[in-house]
Parts: sequence; C-alpha cells; structure tokens
Amino acid sequence: MPDKPWVMRTYAGHSSAAESNALYRRNLAKGQTGLSVAFDLPTQTGYDPDHVLSRGEVGKVGVPIPHLGAMRQLFQDIPLGEMNTSMTINATAMWLLAMYQVVAEEEGFGPETLTGTTQNDIIKEYLSRGTYVFPPEASLRLTTDMIAYTVREIPKWNPLNICSYHLQEAGATPTQELAYALCTAIAVLDAVRDSGQVPQEEFEKVVGRISFFVNAGVRFIEETCKMRAFGQLWDEITRDRYGVQDPKMRRLRYGVQVNSLGLTEAQPENNVQRIVLEMLGVTLSKNARARAIQLPAWNEALGLPRPWDQQWSLRLQQVLAYESDLLEYDDIFEGSHVIEAKVAELVEGAKAEIDRVQAMGGAVAAVESGYMKGELVSSHSARRAAIESGELKVIGVNSYTETEPSPLTEDLDAAIMVADPQAEANAIADIKTWRAERDQAAVDEALDRLRAEAKTDTNLMAATLDAVRAGATVGEWAGALREVFGEYRAPTGVTGGVGVAEAGAELTAVRERVAATGEEMGTRLRLLVGKPGLDGHSNGAEQIAVRARDAGFEVIYQGIRLTPEQIVAAAVAEDVHCVGLSILSGSHMELVPEVQKGLAEAGLGDVPIIVGGIIPDADAKALEAQGIAAVFTPKDFGMTDIMARIVDEIRAANGLS
Repeated sequence: MPDKPWVMRTYAGHSSAAESNALYRRNLAKGQTGLSVAFDLPTQTGYDPDHVLSRGEVGKVGVPIPHLGAMRQLFQDIPLGEMNTSMTINATAMWLLAMYQVVAEEEGFGPETLTGTTQNDIIKEYLSRGTYVFPPEASLRLTTDMIAYTVREIPKWNPLNICSYHLQEAGATPTQELAYALCTAIAVLDAVRDSGQVPQEEFEKVVGRISFFVNAGVRFIEETCKMRAFGQLWDEITRDRYGVQDPKMRRLRYGVQVNSLGLTEAQPENNVQRIVLEMLGVTLSKNARARAIQLPAWNEALGLPRPWDQQWSLRLQQVLAYESDLLEYDDIFEGSHVIEAKVAELVEGAKAEIDRVQAMGGAVAAVESGYMKGELVSSHSARRAAIESGELKVIGVNSYTETEPSPLTEDLDAAIMVADPQAEANAIADIKTWRAERDQAAVDEALDRLRAEAKTDTNLMAATLDAVRAGATVGEWAGALREVFGEYRAPTGVTGGVGVAEAGAELTAVRERVAATGEEMGTRLRLLVGKPGLDGHSNGAEQIAVRARDAGFEVIYQGIRLTPEQIVAAAVAEDVHCVGLSILSGSHMELVPEVQKGLAEAGLGDVPIIVGGIIPDADAKALEAQGIAAVFTPKDFGMTDIMARIVDEIRAANGLS
C-alpha cells in the first residue's frame, strides 16, 4: 500500500476574521487537509488595531485577531476537535492558544481533543522575522510555560515548532540552518527541564511534541541531504543529551514552507518550477519526508496572492502525491555514496557550529551578543554578492533575461489580491464595540492577576485563559506583560566587518562618487535606513545598510518597528542627506506619506526619500507622483546600482550637476 500523503496546507489569512473564515472553508472544500493561520502584524506583536504602531498594518499580511470574538468568527462552522491547525505565532503564542482552546470548548471540544501547532519559536524572531516583544529570557519563560501546560492539558498539541524557515530567508547556509535551529531546541528543552514543571519521567513527552518548520531551497539534492542530516542530529541530541529512549519520541517531525526568498518578480512564471523543485527536496527521501507542506504562490514577489494562486500551489502538492509514484517506494536514497557523503559533511559542519554557540552560553547568549545575527547578515551578503556578480545564476534576473510578454502579468494590478481598504477601520470599530460591551471590572481583575503572577515563577497559562474569558485584548495582555518584562531591541547585525571584503570596479566607482559628492558638500554623506511600522522582515534593509556603508556612506540604521515620527526625529538629529524606507508588509501607501509629511514639517522637505519593498506597480507610480525619489522592488537586485541612484538623488536635491 502507498504511504499516506503529508498534511497539505496553504498559509492564509487576510483583512478580517469573517473573510478569512470563508477562505478557509473554500480551501478545505478543495482538498486542503489542514489549516495554517497567518495573523496580521499587530496581532503578532501584541498591539490592538487602534494602536499608533498598527497604522497601515491591520489585515495586511494576515488576519487581525485581537480578542475572543474575532477568534470565534475565524473558526465559525469549522469543528476544531476534528481539525489540524497550525498557527504561525510567536511572541503572543500563549494568548492565541488560549483563545483557540476557549473557542474549542465553546464548540464542545475539550483540550485533550485538539491537534495542531503553535510556532512559538521566539529565538528566530530576534534573528530574522522581527515579531518579538519581550527580552529573550522572559520570552523563553512564556514558551516554557506553554510547553508544560500543553503536555498536561493538550497532549496532542505541538506547543513549539522550531522555525529554521526564516533563518534561511535571512541568509543562513544549510549548515547554519541546522545548527541554529538545533541550538534553539537545546535552549528550550534545557529551560523546560530546569523549570521543574515537568517530571523527569514525563520529559520524553516534551521532546516528542516538539516539531520543526523548515525551509527548502531550489538546490533540492542539498536540501534532501540537509533533512537527512537534521533527522540524524536530532536523534543524537535527544538520545545523548536528554536520555530519550523511545525512538518514536526522537523522530524528527517537521513541516515545510518552501523558499520564498528565491521567488522573483522578473519572469515570475519561473517561480512555479522553483516551487516544485523545492517541494521535491522535502518529499523524495521517505526517511526524511515532511509531515506537512505549504507552498507559496507564484506571484508572492509581486504582492498578495489571490485564492486562485493558492489553489495552484495546492494542486502542485496533489499532483505529486496522487498522480506520481512517489509514495509507493521505500527510501530511494538508501545506499547512495553521494548522499551519504553530503549528509556527513553537513552533520560535521553543524556539530562544529552548535559547539561554538554552546561555548558562548547557548542560543540566548548568542542572540544577545549579536553573534548569530551577524553570521546570518554575512551569509546573506555573500549570497547577494554572488547574484550581482553572476556567479549564482537566477534565471530571468541575471541570466536569460530575454522574455516574451507574459499573459500572467499582462495586467499587474489584477495579478495580485488587494487587501480590503476598509479592514483597518472595521477592525478599529470592532474593538471599540468589544471593549464597550464587556465587563471591564472582570478584565481589570484578570490583567492584575496576570501582572502579579508574571512577577513570580507561576505558570502564566491559567492567568492568560482567565484574561481571554474576561474579554481582554491582545494589546492589553501584551501590555500587562510589557510592564513586568519590559521590551527589547535586538542587535541589527550590520556592525563590524560584515559586508563585501573587496570592491569590484562598479562599487569602486560608486565609492569615488560618494566621496566626491561629500567633498563638494563639505561633509560625509549620511543615509538613514528606516523600517516604519511593524514589518520585521529586515533582511533587505540590513543588506542596503551594509552595501551603503561599503560604498562610503555614513549609515544610520536603528532596526525595526519605528513610528514615522521616530524616523523623522532621527533624520533631523543626524542631519541626513537621504532617507531610505523598507516596507514589505503592504503598508507603504499609509506610512511613506506620513514620513514624507513629517520631514517637510521638520524643514527637511528637500531630503530625497527612496522606498523598497513588495510594492505593486500602480502603488510605485503613485508614490513617485507624490514626490518619492525612487521605488525599488525585488526586480532591482543590483544593490550597487541602487547606491549609484541614491548619489544621483542627493546631487539633484542639492543642485549639483
């Protein structure tokens, strides 16, 4: 008999709970076998829709779920006791799991019936995705409390889904992806063990409920070997470090979203074959096959995929699983000397890097020191340089760029979905109604309990459930914990020697222009790189900051999650010559004009503004019509060319020929 196929998901959620619910039910009807919920950035970072930092971000990259009423609506007519649900949520994972449990109970399903996953991997947020809230130690405490609670109360749930996916997006090599994910696992397991919340005889259950969420790139042979190495390393760590005897509890259980980093805006139809090849890397080897797969859509480098685009990606999985003979055979790589040699190489490299991080004091220490972030920025910088030089070929981008007009992108504005422009206003109205209709005294009492218990070593899950049932919001829950734990700004990774070691002719020429322009103006050129709003995808901003520094600019980069007012204040304080804004969340039409207006009011209206991100063509034209000097999207892969354009704009703004 053929093997059963993996769980098939699409990562989805947008605009509102009601619209996302309708999308989920349509996808399930098409043969999707699990749900993967995308939450919007305010929900992920612990802000209500009416918070100042939520401006422009509500419902853009996911669905806003600030309170229990929204969670009820999200899963209306979907029996949670029969569903396998993955929730991509980290800093506020405890809050979302508590709401999910309460909705399931209201449907008549006890916690013991629930199956699914909360990502809950906060360490990678400091390194790549940026949706952290609290300092590492406090965040690890929340993760530990959740794991201990689910082992007792929700035994079929995966409370931790260690996510190396975003590490690869941030530039990790296969060796780094293995090492840093496994260092995260060690940090969490050590914390759970040391907390004393789980008896030693039940610790195997903790190990057995931890899963991984990995990335698969287009080099699918290497990715196959990476996953075989992953399984071998996890088996060794859980056996030797934690004494897990049951082989089933040591098995690597992982889900996949294949690589979005490699999807291109140029000739985006090529993304379909990239996605298929990436899927092969995590399905071909039976002994290292993914348990669940979700695929991006071909047009994600252009904007938000439509339901039809998501259906296409689901059909790719179904054709492989049901039409091919893949599931009829044992592991086809057993006995391959080539595969075995590559696996051994990856294992050796990963062990060396794991030892290096452990010698520093473990993953948390390596986050706080900036070591891991700096290594990722370095690796990403090397990859970008290889693409720019042509050493790493990307079809349609730096090679074979000749193309026929594509019917898929003939109408760019129709090739993507536009988020509901009323989503933010609707969410703000909804949360005001929610607050007005609840028992405020019960909310205050629940939040007081949460603050009090956060100051002790009490497991915070009970207090969180109490706050959910009382009617608190995600912003109030996170705000109460911010008062106790404080907030955190992670190292940016762009300091020190990160960047290109040697400049080629093009970068040398730009350096000379930067220096000459600075001499004409009587000062060194200063570039402010800003990340307004809640978008934590900082990879592009970091690479621009590194290349600008290598080109001779003085770079001001303060990291993620800044208000337009903070960016304007930095521009004034540093007397910058250009402001670069990086936005990948779709909030550019709200946030860019606010920065532009603030600069004008501060007397810096002549300072050119450039913008980069996932920006549809119509929006780019609108921004340029409003006076934005330049808009760069993923098709503009030449960062040295971008540096040259920045010099041009500075010279033009200052009347230099």
